[in-house]
Amino acid sequence: MEQSASVWTVLLVALVAANLPYLSSRILLVGPRREPKAAGWTLLELFLLSLLTLAIGFLLEYRLGQRAPQGWEFYAAALALFITLGFPGFVWRYLRRSRTRVREFDDDDS
Repeated sequence: MEQSASVWTVLLVALVAANLPYLSSRILLVGPRREPKAAGWTLLELFLLSLLTLAIGFLLEYRLGQRAPQGWEFYAAALALFITLGFPGFVWRYLRRSRTRVREFDDDDS
């Protein structure tokens, strides 16, 4: 696999992994269903999936023969990118309203 394909693979894996905790109400994606799932479980899932994505990236980098040491700045930027990629799942899970809830707040008197 060439370098640009590896980069796109890691980005695609990160996009999917960052949204998985919000799309599933199961604990750690395979455990019992909790409705609603506590925020602590979601944060733990995000952390574990970010580590998995990082490991996949390191593996692909190692296979290319370009494994380079990283400082704390790299990990801070990677975590910020991972959280940003999870924004669509966050919006879908917590910020979208059903039509019935929207109708409750409609002001038709104006």
